[in-house]
Amino acid sequence: MRFGLLVWAAPLLLAAQTAHPPARVGAHEFPLMAWNDSPSDPGYLRQMYEAGLNVSGFCKPSDLDRVAAAGMSCFVTDPRVNGYDWTRLPNDSVLRANVASLVDEVRGKPALLGFFLRDEPHASLMPGLGRVAALLRKALPDAWPYVNLLSSRATPERLGVPTYSDYVRMLPDIIHQPFLSYDNYALIDGDALDSFFTNLEIVRRVGLQTKTPFWNCILAMAIDNDMEPSDATFSLQVYSTLAYGGRGIEYLEYFTPDIPNYRLAPIDQFGDKTPVWDMLRRINFQVHALAPVLLTLHSMGVYHFPEPPEGGRPLSESWLVRSVQMTQRYVRRPAGPRFLVSEFNDSRGKSYIMLVNKDLRNSFQFTIELRDPGRTLTRISPVSGQPAPLGADMNWLAPGGGVLLRID
Repeated sequence: MRFGLLVWAAPLLLAAQTAHPPARVGAHEFPLMAWNDSPSDPGYLRQMYEAGLNVSGFCKPSDLDRVAAAGMSCFVTDPRVNGYDWTRLPNDSVLRANVASLVDEVRGKPALLGFFLRDEPHASLMPGLGRVAALLRKALPDAWPYVNLLSSRATPERLGVPTYSDYVRMLPDIIHQPFLSYDNYALIDGDALDSFFTNLEIVRRVGLQTKTPFWNCILAMAIDNDMEPSDATFSLQVYSTLAYGGRGIEYLEYFTPDIPNYRLAPIDQFGDKTPVWDMLRRINFQVHALAPVLLTLHSMGVYHFPEPPEGGRPLSESWLVRSVQMTQRYVRRPAGPRFLVSEFNDSRGKSYIMLVNKDLRNSFQFTIELRDPGRTLTRISPVSGQPAPLGADMNWLAPGGGVLLRID
């Protein structure tokens, strides 16, 4: 028996000894960002880097060198660009002087990704935000303005415009932000609400129409009655974003705030790691591994089974996939599968699909029938980023898990 255990353990030991983190994707290509204020402490910054993050959050100008030393970027937050009543801005000469003063302080700093302006603004604030963003763009063309949007669950009164699509379009049309950013925290009672996917569909559509990539701010902790983090909640939120063509992930939050019932962020209220830190690291390393392929892909469609969310499309409309069978072993009452399939093309005409298990409790073995029966599927490993055969136990999805497949 001992000999048998050693035989089985040897490949696992070898894998542990030879495994190494994937090559990192940069913040300009695919941001992995801690949402909220960036720390000043070099130890915490290094720990964030070790967790796979490449954007430390919203930093003070004086912290830019520390963030760079840790291998990351950040958005500068400073009252000279965000300390305004956005409906009653000072005159242009005051704004220009404030912007010039800050730009002189941060120009040439390698960690500078852009400038934090506002979170979840009403539409009435957008013209003011656009004025400051224009001055920043003129002073530092390569630095990005940062405004994060409300979710699609917000009422028209809260948004300030008739539709959510109108609201999202204000980012590229008025602020000229080169990416869309929003949040929709929808993990309740062991499941992801349909609004999470509806929001993804709307932002994806506006992004394609305006040629603007999008970032999704997702839950990395529990707030009030939101679900506590798990590998499944991280996977579902991240892989669904990737499936919809997302090009950035933001995590609310990295540090647990001192607020009642805000709990289990990667770092707790006392500054110590929680088990969630390792979950964050695992999912970030998967994104780093897959990003070189994902960044070459163009989103063609997303389809759901058995029922699409509001604004979504059923699997029957897929151009590439005829059916997906998802089964379980040794389960007396098998769960009904719930999943989404997305389709991509690359610049060479190669097609890819991503399959995401929407169930946060159950694993499934999957079989995919393509509409072209003469073609085969190759898995892109989320560990190495390299193509691998889709055989043996490679055709299983963990709760909330996803898999990127190339059609050959």
